[in-house]
Amino acid sequence: MDRLRQRADFLAVANGARANSAAFVLQGRRRDDDGPIRIGFTVTKKNGTATERNRIRRRLRELVKRLDVISMRPHSDYVLVGRRAALTCDFATMLDDLRSALHRLERQPSRTASRHPN
Repeated sequence: MDRLRQRADFLAVANGARANSAAFVLQGRRRDDDGPIRIGFTVTKKNGTATERNRIRRRLRELVKRLDVISMRPHSDYVLVGRRAALTCDFATMLDDLRSALHRLERQPSRTASRHPN
C-alpha cells in the first residue's frame, strides 16, 4: 500500500465516490492501471490547531494500518478526510466505521460518470 502525495491525485479521488462517518469522510476512486492501493490523508485547518490536526492524522493512519487490506479494492485510491470528532471518538468505533465506509463505497457507482464537464 502506497501513499498519495500529489495534489492532482487528491483532486482526482475527490471526484469519486464518498462515504461519511462521524470522524472522517472516505473518498475512493478506481484507477485504470495495475498499481498498488494508494491512500492519502487530509485534515483542514478548521479542525483545530496544528497539534490537533496532526493527532487526527496519526489516528487515521493507525486505522489504515490495522485494517485488513482485503477490504480495499485493488488498483484504487482512497482519501481519508479527518473531522474534529476523530480526536475524541472511540478507536474501535472508528475502525468499524472505516470498514462500513469501504463496504458502502463498493456499492456506489462512480460519480465521475454522472458529472458534466464545465
